Amino acid sequence: MTEQQDPLLKYREQHKHRLNYMPWLYWSLKPKNRGWAEQWQREYQDYLREMETVEIGENCFISPLAHIFAEPGRKIVIGDHSFIAADCTLHGPLEIGNEVAINHHCILDGGRVGIKLHDQVRMAAYCHLYAFDHGMELEQPIYKQPVRSKGIEIGRDVWLGAHVGIKDGVKIADQAIVGMNSMVTKDVDERMIVAGNPAKLIRYRD
Repeated sequence: MTEQQDPLLKYREQHKHRLNYMPWLYWSLKPKNRGWAEQWQREYQDYLREMETVEIGENCFISPLAHIFAEPGRKIVIGDHSFIAADCTLHGPLEIGNEVAINHHCILDGGRVGIKLHDQVRMAAYCHLYAFDHGMELEQPIYKQPVRSKGIEIGRDVWLGAHVGIKDGVKIADQAIVGMNSMVTKDVDERMIVAGNPAKLIRYRD
């Protein structure tokens, strides 16, 4: 049966579009939609495993509109029950834990050392994590400067608000919160709530 003959197909395409940008809805689909959605994800994740150096855990959602790049030596590991929404760009090496949420338009580049997201990290839209940096000496143009990489680590149950930037070398400890539009340039301790550019302590979580 063609799409013209089956009007339900256009609703399925719109449903896929919604899931691409709101992946948390994947786990609450009605039984009539669960079958095709799981097959859609199974086929796409198999394609990723064939084309890139990735490991994908159980019951994950990865939007086909995300850009996943994991060359040999730049492996991406994704834990169980995690999602990656549309228009994200992920470049390994990356280690993503269980129950991690990466919302739309986030950019994670692991540089040489990599990015590690522990379990239950929540990353709102448009967060940018770059695990590398350029030199800034005046003797030569920026693009000729040496590139260094220290890596980035985000602890368990950390919430990054929308439009957060994380500088190379930063470690954010468990259960911290970073307010939206913040730039994190220094380590953040457990349960800290920080915000601003550069991010500063607001208070501790109770």
